[in-house]
Amino acid sequence: MKNYADKQELILSQITNKYFQRRDFSGCDLSGIDLKGINLSGVNFIGADLRDANLSGCVLTRANLSGANLMQASLREANLYEASLCEANLINADLTRANLCGTFLWRAKFTSSNLWGASLCDVDLREADLSEAKLIEASLIEANLMRANLSGAKLCGAKLLEANLTEANLTGADLTWANLTKANLTKANLWETNLIYARFRDTIMPDGTIKQPQIVIY
Repeated sequence: MKNYADKQELILSQITNKYFQRRDFSGCDLSGIDLKGINLSGVNFIGADLRDANLSGCVLTRANLSGANLMQASLREANLYEASLCEANLINADLTRANLCGTFLWRAKFTSSNLWGASLCDVDLREADLSEAKLIEASLIEANLMRANLSGAKLCGAKLLEANLTEANLTGADLTWANLTKANLTKANLWETNLIYARFRDTIMPDGTIKQPQIVIY
């Protein structure tokens, strides 16, 4: 494409044209594109370059963004229900209050990303890198975080009910006021993890013991 304006116009025309059925942008250079608020459900973005793209408020339900580069992209309040972002690069991305419920995020990179208030219920985050990520007040109910890297992550007030944190790295993470009811922390690394006022009930701790609410860690 000749320039950014041409790229923007072409992509928008393809997405909004009801007769354009392909909607396949796999491997395309879409860096910096502004698609704010557009319905992109089911679109194929496998391996696409979406660095610095504005996808705020977009509907991306069941879209395929596996392997896509979304570094520093804005996905504020986007709906990514059941989308696939396996091995996607979301470093420094803004996903504030985004809906990621049921999303496939295996080995996705979220280093230093903003997921404040995001909905991540029943997501597949196995082996994902969430180091230094902001997950304050995020909902991670029944999330699969097996072997995920959450070192230095901010999880203050996060809901981790029935979350699978088996072998997760929580070194230096902040879980102040987090709800860990029925969470599984088997073999998790809690070195220097802040668990002040965290809520425990039937929580499986790293050593396999069951923690109850009357025991508070300071």
